[in-house]
Amino acid sequence: MASEPILAAFDIAVVERAHSLGFKPFSDYWALTKPEINFLIAMATGGAFFLGCPKPVAHFPWVLLAQTLLGTVLVASGAGTLNQVIERQFDARMRRTARRPIAAGRIAPAHAVVFGGLLSLAGALYLALAVRPAASLIALLTLGAYLFLYTPLKRRTPMCTLVGAFPGAMPVLIGYVAAAGKVSFQGWLLYAILFLWQFPHFMAIAWMYREDYARAGYEILPRGSEKVRFIGWQSVLPAVALVPITTAPMVLPHVNPALAAGMLLLSLSFIYFAIKLAVVRSNGSARQLLLASVVYLPLVFVLQVLARV
Repeated sequence: MASEPILAAFDIAVVERAHSLGFKPFSDYWALTKPEINFLIAMATGGAFFLGCPKPVAHFPWVLLAQTLLGTVLVASGAGTLNQVIERQFDARMRRTARRPIAAGRIAPAHAVVFGGLLSLAGALYLALAVRPAASLIALLTLGAYLFLYTPLKRRTPMCTLVGAFPGAMPVLIGYVAAAGKVSFQGWLLYAILFLWQFPHFMAIAWMYREDYARAGYEILPRGSEKVRFIGWQSVLPAVALVPITTAPMVLPHVNPALAAGMLLLSLSFIYFAIKLAVVRSNGSARQLLLASVVYLPLVFVLQVLARV
């Protein structure tokens, strides 16, 4: 459900290791699910679930949490698979994605459609029956927006990042609704965090692979001189906006001041790397921002959870 690979190097290493051990078919289907994305989706969903539980929680619903994570990851895996079916011809033109199972011809598109469809259907049904129908509905809306709005827009307009950020942030709503039964103000704050985080994260990827994207016909970045300004605004402004949103829950009287200070320092560090990309505009600064974004998001949710305890 998220927009682009997050831990791609880790995922490639896992797949290549599985190939070397003789599990090539299994590893190819595993790669279709985009496990590197599912890791952060599960983390965000789990954090939102915890924060959505009524306080105090006498007996934490661990079983419901596990059911929520399972259903969400199944739908996300189906979305990742179906996305690769849709984009197989374009993936084949990019160095970064040419080795994907469908683009490389190791898995037939028809087989991937069945596999992705079954994963999505199983996840949505499981969420509806084992968790809450509302959680299932949000997951289905996320799936539809990701496949039929964001995916085709990547070849038409740089504003695809904005469109993709809406479904990309919905896993937190799934987790929050699963626990609370509805979305409160706190749930929307978590949604805003994940929504804004995607812009600096994706701008780092877009800059690193700008030539690859252009080769495949993707309109991820504007052409000409507008590209520099676009990268700057989309990296820095969301990172700055994250400061008040992430620190707002930390001003409550019961919150440890050390947690508030840690959150502020974390957010300021994220801004630093976003500004560095906007000013330097090198692959090195993009990699640093990408790494910072991967570290930043889990730590933000950990601090939010600790502030709640």
